[in-house]
Amino acid sequence: MSVFTHLVAELGRLLEPVLAQSATAAAIVLFTVLVRLALHPLSRAAFRGATPAAGCLPVLLQLPVFFVMYHAFSSAEVGGKANELLGHRLFAAPLGSRWTDALGEGGLFGAQGLVFLGLFAAITVVAAWSAVRGRRTAAAAAAVAAAAAAAPAKAGAPKKPGARAGAGAGVMAEVSAEQQEVMRKLGGVLPLLSFGTLITAAVVPLAAGLYLVTTTAWSVAERAWLQYRKERAEQRSEQRADQPVDGGVRSSL
Repeated sequence: MSVFTHLVAELGRLLEPVLAQSATAAAIVLFTVLVRLALHPLSRAAFRGATPAAGCLPVLLQLPVFFVMYHAFSSAEVGGKANELLGHRLFAAPLGSRWTDALGEGGLFGAQGLVFLGLFAAITVVAAWSAVRGRRTAAAAAAVAAAAAAAPAKAGAPKKPGARAGAGAGVMAEVSAEQQEVMRKLGGVLPLLSFGTLITAAVVPLAAGLYLVTTTAWSVAERAWLQYRKERAEQRSEQRADQPVDGGVRSSL
């Protein structure tokens, strides 16, 4: 943990001329971004469904980082010395304080309370964005499953070169009505779990809350970007598949 403390402290010193007392808070955000950049290849593999374990690895690998962050801003001493990180703040709120501490130092709308309200507002926005995207993705998946199940099986139907949906359609066609109903219900419930971050942020130190909101925002933005790139790649693939046909028509004219 002392290595982590030293790293965050050094990043804070680099940012201190610009951000003053909030430099360490910015260092935590920067540190979180560096962690997520390191995990980006795993996140891409998880998005593409390369392996079943790939989807869990980015989350599991962040747990030690989160726990180190939690203990670093909960311990009065680090390595037998006073923890220098506890003296740093985000505006009026110490990075080691919790929401209950802020309520006791001026109430909900006190100087420290407003910092936590800003944190909660940021988490709510990210969670709402994640929930909306999750519902849309679940609805699209359920629609594809229903359409595949309703479509008659076509034995020996020709496939387009490079098409990858054939195997998926065969699997989706076997989805029963009960399974489709389960998918629909999960699609309505799972996106709401992102709001659970609010509860966690209310009981952990402010520094850990900053880590949570940063990594959650990164996850949602990263998935949106990967989905955008996937859709663009599919569009380009369809355009390339149609080009020979179009060229043949134009040459005959």
